[in-house]
Amino acid sequence: MTRALLVMTSHDDLGGVRDTGYFVGEAAHPWKVFRDAGWQVDLASIEGGEPPQDGRDEDDPIQTEFLAMTADELVDTPKLSDVDPADYDAVYFVGGHGAMWDFPTSPAVDDIARAVYHAGGVVAAVCHGPAALANIRLEDGTPLASGKRVAGFANDEEAAVGLTEAVPFLLADKLESIGATHVPGPNFTENVVVDGRLVTGQNPQSAAGVARETLAVVGG
Repeated sequence: MTRALLVMTSHDDLGGVRDTGYFVGEAAHPWKVFRDAGWQVDLASIEGGEPPQDGRDEDDPIQTEFLAMTADELVDTPKLSDVDPADYDAVYFVGGHGAMWDFPTSPAVDDIARAVYHAGGVVAAVCHGPAALANIRLEDGTPLASGKRVAGFANDEEAAVGLTEAVPFLLADKLESIGATHVPGPNFTENVVVDGRLVTGQNPQSAAGVARETLAVVGG
């Protein structure tokens, strides 16, 4: 069975402004796309245990389904460093502002993404999830995203939500600094960028689209 791993942040402090975590819709919608395609979907977080949530929409039936069906998994996710990358055809880094702190600083992020990618799998990320790309290196030491077109939460979107000064860096600027070409779409509209086996999306509106494109890349 084809398998995807959804990776979530364990960081719950948005620069002292408010609580944060993984954005629930950005886990729920790809989970649904993968499951509907017959994939097995597993969850993991940087530190293990129950990852902090943000952005819950109680009117979204897909989020409700996700939280109900994964309840037992969510209370005790495995620590990412304990996950075997050989089990997965795709690794999907879920967004949420918390990812800006612990995705770039986790050696396990680098390890699992590099292993999946070099085994022919897909590395996917949405919204703030592409913060993972800041320190993902290929076996030759070059950044995975270097020379590739990518999407991620745009500087204008960060300004629109009033958090430019709260985040540790601006994601689009960070991606450009490692040699990627950041390709922004209009604020808060779906924008998914595929460059080989790297699939990235700009914002919560792009979460399902990243999963659909991941299916296409793996299937193709």
